[in-house]
Amino acid sequence: MAQRQRLIDCPPEQVWDVLANARSYAQWVVGTQDVLDADEHWPEVGARLRSRVGVGPATLEDTCVVRICEPGRRLELEAAAAPLGTARIAFSLVPWGGHTLLLLDEHPLRGLGARLESPLTELVLHLRNRRLLTNLARNAAHRSSPG
Repeated sequence: MAQRQRLIDCPPEQVWDVLANARSYAQWVVGTQDVLDADEHWPEVGARLRSRVGVGPATLEDTCVVRICEPGRRLELEAAAAPLGTARIAFSLVPWGGHTLLLLDEHPLRGLGARLESPLTELVLHLRNRRLLTNLARNAAHRSSPG
């Protein structure tokens, strides 16, 4: 299980705006090349987002389904990319002064990813998610920039 946290220099509403914008995922989710489609009611429970993930020409289609949504506070997704299986990705936003403490918890649920879970795969997830949180923080800060 890969758990990370980051203090983001924006209020939770700004961070939530990024999470609630399905079309922005390719800008901050590491490995996402393109958002192919997203339900208009994203991020309501049951909404889906389809994306292309991968490195260079090696790509897969990924589908994220919203499992839990507490606007402004919590978003939990189930991501599926065949043949890798599924993963739970949970974002929790904690107000911290005028900032946001963002907690990210990701772990495999089913399939090959769950069977191959090890300290090495957990390290790779930690490194990926550290960059993801940096990208997310940058996107949230950009939303407050004029222009």
